[in-house]
Amino acid sequence: MSFINPMPKQPYSSKLPPKPKTRIPKWVGISVLLAGVTSASMAAGAFLAVSLGSTPLLQSDLSDEEAAFFTQDDIATGNSLRLPRLTRPVNVLVLGVKVTSSDIEDYEAVEADGYDALVDSFEGLSDTMLLLRFDPSSERVSVLSIPRDTRTSVDDVVTKINEANRDGGPALSAQAVSELMGGVAIDRYMRINVQGVETLIDALGGVEVNVPRDMKYQDDSQHLYINLEAGEQRLDGDKALQFLRYRYDDQGDIGRIQRQQMMMRALTEQALNPTTIGRLPKILSVIQSHVDTNLSVEELVALVGFGAQTDRSNVQMLMLPGEFSSYEDYELSYWLPNYSEIDTMAAQYFGLANTYGAAEAVDPASLRVAIQDSTYDDFAVQSLTDSLYNAGYYNVFIDRSWPQPLSETRIVAQSGDLRSAETVQRFLGVGEVRVESTGNLESDITIQLGHDWLDQHGEAL
Repeated sequence: MSFINPMPKQPYSSKLPPKPKTRIPKWVGISVLLAGVTSASMAAGAFLAVSLGSTPLLQSDLSDEEAAFFTQDDIATGNSLRLPRLTRPVNVLVLGVKVTSSDIEDYEAVEADGYDALVDSFEGLSDTMLLLRFDPSSERVSVLSIPRDTRTSVDDVVTKINEANRDGGPALSAQAVSELMGGVAIDRYMRINVQGVETLIDALGGVEVNVPRDMKYQDDSQHLYINLEAGEQRLDGDKALQFLRYRYDDQGDIGRIQRQQMMMRALTEQALNPTTIGRLPKILSVIQSHVDTNLSVEELVALVGFGAQTDRSNVQMLMLPGEFSSYEDYELSYWLPNYSEIDTMAAQYFGLANTYGAAEAVDPASLRVAIQDSTYDDFAVQSLTDSLYNAGYYNVFIDRSWPQPLSETRIVAQSGDLRSAETVQRFLGVGEVRVESTGNLESDITIQLGHDWLDQHGEAL
């Protein structure tokens, strides 16, 4: 990683900092279905509340002991004259489950077609884990992505956290996540079947996303064929899955988490499209077939109704702090949690009592700031690094360019440090702050430079 010191000014260089070598876990894109469920429910809220009442969407039985892992307090209220609404902050654990024929006992019987086919089941490894917090007091929705290879304790055994659903279902998963997060309460769970992803996105009419680069891959054993061209386009269900399953770049699993967050934002913004209403029958059918949850429909309506009213800037997408293990230290590939940073994140975003007091402001000199340029203007990038250096931001480096032109600069709080991102935004005088993990993995703040910086500083350039 090379740092820029523009005092004295050096010619602009786009040389990339070195990337850490990472192990590539399996597919993590399943959780985009949650955004589809949210999109569908926002349009269908009133219909659901009237037609299905408070009936849970359970497709599995929880024992009394398993149910006790989730809080039993009411989370919503409503009546026949008013849609349900949230009455308190709610933490929901979302598990995306993909089960193939090789995962089940009667493997030879189900492999008759000669490939490792998907199986309609919720009982398997959780390829995707999300912890969502809907907080009416702060009017904020927080989404935490937990890498499936996170090394932690599951039922007193140190292993990968994705094994919890296979070994003990949603209750053991909730216990493992709560312990990992320092005791964060889990109110409800939602398990999502991978086979519904493609069907649901088709039911929604596809999704408009920007494919950052050409994506091509072929695996006959899984009947997996990826062939996408770069650029802004509407993806149907099959192509959306290709977008999410692609993992053959230098970011590996983290790259897929970033694309997952991109698609979730796109689906959320698409949810307000009036054409969604006409697609209700297909949408509701997919939800009822491919979702297992202890949320009642009334509670689901309250959650997604709250989400529909939440400003985009208050939808915050985080990733569990940590780093990939090295080959020398572990026989398997793990995501190693950073517990100190997890405690800070849990207190700031997920309602965990903070025993360390209020977080102090971070010294600008210690912040790692990455610049991803979308203007393709060397002088614009140099002027930005000069300005940051003069303001005391000495850890600034140039990352790869952002693949699409941006009219508005994005200041991305890559590690969840909202206060520092807002300070950078006020200093620059342009751009929007986003709490998400779509920036440079090695940064605290990533600036995705847009043309508003050129508009403001054009004369100086």
